[in-house]
Amino acid sequence: MSTFNFARKEISFKIVYYGPALSGKTTSLRNIYKTLPGKVKGQFTSIATETERTLFFDFLPLELGSIKGFKIRLSLYTVPGQFIYKLTRKSVLRSTDGIIFVADSQRRKKEENIYSYNDMIENLIDYGESLESIPLIFQYNKRDMENIMPIEELQEDLNPENKYQYFETIAIEGVGVLNALKLITKLVISKI
Repeated sequence: MSTFNFARKEISFKIVYYGPALSGKTTSLRNIYKTLPGKVKGQFTSIATETERTLFFDFLPLELGSIKGFKIRLSLYTVPGQFIYKLTRKSVLRSTDGIIFVADSQRRKKEENIYSYNDMIENLIDYGESLESIPLIFQYNKRDMENIMPIEELQEDLNPENKYQYFETIAIEGVGVLNALKLITKLVISKI
């Protein structure tokens, strides 16, 4: 949930990158971090296992100008996708202002995408939230890989009513990643 700091004249928003293990959440944040100029980004913090998977979260505060004299600050987080970190995923999702769901386009990841999406919905419900109250967009990632699902199939699995916008992304190259961040930022800010 957005927080107002009247002393510093800042509004902070939290955006969470959610999705299955190794879908491209951390890669998306690393690409964003690399792309942005130094003056608008804070320190990138990553806590990873020996296999380079995200264990807790990546944190990236960004300053984005102002609204009625208040600076806008974004904090971007990823959740760990591995099944055993369910409680950590739930904890990171608490008080989020917006979600980018990063789905892995590879056919062999279909069930993991669906499981992760349902896990996200359950965690929101546990916090008394729903997708009706929190902006969501999809990143259909790894569009450069072989044996990927067509967009129509990903939509049918995750967004059957076409309620939410999506981007085709290749996080490792940064393709579509900033566009997804720009849209979720716009949706989150428009809520206030």
